Amino acid sequence: MPQQTSTRGPSDTAGATGTDTPPTAAEELPAPRVAPDEPVTADERGADEPGARSEDERPEENTEAVEAEQDGEAAEAEETPQAPEVPEAAEAAEAAETKAPSAPAPEAEADAPAKPGTPATSADAPDAATQSGTPRPPRAPRPPLPLRFLRALRPRAVRRAWRGWQDAHPVPARVLSLAVTLLALALVVVALLLPNKQEQFRIAAFTRIPVEALLGAAVLVALGRRTRTAVAAVGGACLGVLTVLNLTDIQFNQYLGRSFNVILDWELLDDARSYLADALGGTVALLATVGVVLLVLAVIALMALATVRVSDFLGRDRSRTTRVLLVLSAIWMTCSSLHLHIAGVPVASEHTVVMLKYHEQALRSTIRDEREFARTAKVDAFGGTPGSQLVPDLRGKDMIFTFIESYGRSAIEDPIMAPGVDRTLETSTRALARAGFHAKSGWLTSATYGGGSWLGHSTFMSGLWVDNQNRYRTVTAGDHLTLTEAFRRTGAWDTVGVMPGVQKGWPEAKWYGLDKVYNAFQVGYAGPKFSWSTMPDQYALEAFQQQVHGKKHDKPLTSFVILTSSHQPWAPIPKLVPWDRLGDGSVFQGIEAAGTKAEDVIADPIRSREEYGKSIQYSVTALTQWLQRYGNDNTVLVFLGDHQPIARVSGNHASRDVPCSIVAKDPKVLDKIASWGWTDGLRPAHDAPVWRMSAFRDRFLTAYGSVPHPSKR
Repeated sequence: MPQQTSTRGPSDTAGATGTDTPPTAAEELPAPRVAPDEPVTADERGADEPGARSEDERPEENTEAVEAEQDGEAAEAEETPQAPEVPEAAEAAEAAETKAPSAPAPEAEADAPAKPGTPATSADAPDAATQSGTPRPPRAPRPPLPLRFLRALRPRAVRRAWRGWQDAHPVPARVLSLAVTLLALALVVVALLLPNKQEQFRIAAFTRIPVEALLGAAVLVALGRRTRTAVAAVGGACLGVLTVLNLTDIQFNQYLGRSFNVILDWELLDDARSYLADALGGTVALLATVGVVLLVLAVIALMALATVRVSDFLGRDRSRTTRVLLVLSAIWMTCSSLHLHIAGVPVASEHTVVMLKYHEQALRSTIRDEREFARTAKVDAFGGTPGSQLVPDLRGKDMIFTFIESYGRSAIEDPIMAPGVDRTLETSTRALARAGFHAKSGWLTSATYGGGSWLGHSTFMSGLWVDNQNRYRTVTAGDHLTLTEAFRRTGAWDTVGVMPGVQKGWPEAKWYGLDKVYNAFQVGYAGPKFSWSTMPDQYALEAFQQQVHGKKHDKPLTSFVILTSSHQPWAPIPKLVPWDRLGDGSVFQGIEAAGTKAEDVIADPIRSREEYGKSIQYSVTALTQWLQRYGNDNTVLVFLGDHQPIARVSGNHASRDVPCSIVAKDPKVLDKIASWGWTDGLRPAHDAPVWRMSAFRDRFLTAYGSVPHPSKR
């Protein structure tokens, strides 16, 4: 009988019987292929086969392991393209051809019939593959490198690789595991002890025993495994949030002299981004913003993972963990009762509890302050005063209220900055005297520190203590009388604002009582920016003269002018040029290009102090030269600082005092404030009177003849 030709596809059994006897029904069914290392499950052996067990009869852990292994194999089978199975005869033929292509088998052996159940020989394999008509499938291409890399990063693949490395290197694996646990414990302890002020960073601050760690460990040990993991993850994330708040407090204390207010200060973060964009460029600002967001998420995630790691370690041996906790708790209570300290820091720490109480009290205080300040802002001693009874002793005077950015007491008294600034003040005082001007100066305590200039402006002009953003919104939304509005209410003055730092809409102009405002884009400046400052103070003053002050008016002017050249980072700093050469400001192109770069100053405390002092000298000189050049017998100039510079310049725990000067040619103007006890000249004496900035408005209005008429509410 002729030999039958196989018609099985790639999924059928690869072997051929090689006999003339038709195969039985049992032989026609292909046997499942089993990899050499794969376990044969009960389903494959059959339920009746000895030793087979159903899925329900397996131990739980074995079931989970088998299911995980099957899931992993199924996932790999789905993700990796599988080539069709090649008949075993073809594989054997290929192997035979590769090993001995020149050694043909004897003819007798080639013609001998194969025994039933014996796999085909290498000589038979090509014939079987050819007779079946099945071409050899092409080898599947390797996945691209990025895909292989991503597959290697799968959690299951990573765990499999890690277990394999553990089995191959048990001792290093144990050492590494212990090191990771210790690192996680250190992160948790550091987070619990992290100060929120830079000056509190000392080694002793991190050698304390945090009671929060003891309480947290006791709770975690008492919980079951799954609950313990969930509680540890949530608690770790909360600890990460508190860590972010502490880090934010450090920066706020460094720049603004206060902690971060979780209700009011979010919009200041956008101001910080804008400052970076102006000082260091938009790309740096964008990268910094992305970096901060990623850092915040990383801190929260890392603290959650670290806490879970520590909780797993604590749960391995509950009895031993309990004994250790009892010992540490006894030590903590002993140190607390004896008030033991290391380098002035208590060993028994409640730092995290204290910080949580602090933030909780800050929230309550903010909510309570909002209601109380809204009532306070409605009370105004001069709110009902008619215009005819406001500042009658200044009729006919050109009033100019000018703020010099960051002009604080430190500029006059700091040993690094004071020598240059004091010389400038003395020189300017003598120059003004030659021009017929005289001055008196004192100290005002600003409502803000290091930034938030608008808080200082509104405090000075309104007579209210505006020390946060919520108060600022409240007061500017109301009708509390400002100094500029008081002059406008009389009908005897026009009012104008010169705001080179304003680069968008400024609705507060209405509250200030300004008839016209010139912002950064309305003064014709075509020169370069000087870091944050949109234009040099000298140009802003000259534009004020040419566009406003120097023109003929039916009424005197009351002007509100903000100078910005002394704004941080104090690099580059403009230089004074001849006033008749200012033009459109293009003359400053070379000066800006040759100036000190902001990145060379911004992180150097000494350089920052030096450059800050130079910027104050520049602003004061530009202002006093403008007064000498354009002032007349009716000009009255009131100029002051809005706040102290940041702590990197003014130092930790610096006062909030700023100098304030009143300059005039008419001696009667200064005679009206003789009772104030202010110092003659532009430099206030160290012991000159110090008032809260909010007290200036009422004192000023009273000194120049205003009659109080409280507003009726």
